[in-house]
Amino acid sequence: MDFIAGAIGGGLSVAVGYPLDTVKVRIQTERSYNGIWHCIRETYKAEKAWGFYKGMSLSVSTVSLVSSFSFGAYRNFLYNICRLRYGTSDVKPSKVDISVAGCATGAVRVVLISPTETAKVRMQTQKQSHYSVTASHLSKPKYQGPVHCLRMIAKEEGFGGLYKGCSALLCRDCHSFATYFLTYNILCDWFTPAGKNKPDILTVLISGGSAGVFGWAVATPMDVIKSRMQVDNLGQRKYRGLIHCIRVSVKEEGIRVLFKGLGLNCIRAFPVNMVVFVTYEGVMRLAENLMK
Repeated sequence: MDFIAGAIGGGLSVAVGYPLDTVKVRIQTERSYNGIWHCIRETYKAEKAWGFYKGMSLSVSTVSLVSSFSFGAYRNFLYNICRLRYGTSDVKPSKVDISVAGCATGAVRVVLISPTETAKVRMQTQKQSHYSVTASHLSKPKYQGPVHCLRMIAKEEGFGGLYKGCSALLCRDCHSFATYFLTYNILCDWFTPAGKNKPDILTVLISGGSAGVFGWAVATPMDVIKSRMQVDNLGQRKYRGLIHCIRVSVKEEGIRVLFKGLGLNCIRAFPVNMVVFVTYEGVMRLAENLMK
């Protein structure tokens, strides 16, 4: 049920957060935007509403799968950690247990999400003017869709091209998922009255949204580096690896470059993760009632 609940919550969250995710990626990878509103205006002016949803079809399916895997893997890691440390899984896990389980979840999900993250970022940063009769002479974009993008990357850059930036992705997800699940559990404990063993819906909404904000707050620096490495294609290779990308980015744009999109990430994270956790908890409780 953890896998099923995670899949439903992840799928619903895409519709809430994808437009702002597109804006975030463009701000992180391009220097032509002065800020969030400038990027939104320019994207809408050139590509209309469709510009904010590039690559979303792939994200709906993959985010559902990855969210399912993330929640299922986290619960299984936590279950086995408790059994190893305490001899039983029926104990309340410590903060260390939760952090280790979250970190392990972040590490293993990199294998699943790296190719789709690369395709998503390439699609989101691909520029194409809004089609109209007067603009019918415009050339077709390089990537015709998410699946075509994956095929083109594999063809032009090899299998390794699908995992470009995976070192930054690994660094991003390990500590961000440890923070994510730890924040959610701490806040649920704080806001749940003594004597109750489950948080109410308001607690879940606040804790889930806050977990997303804190998770993205610590993830943003590596998220910037990941996005830059993923759009660094063979035709204009600029970065030789993770450390080189950090050095070049900081040298050219200052330390602030590592926090590009931080505010947008946090704004987007709150409603998205409210949806994820309230859906997850709702499905789990429904399943428990049905099984009774």
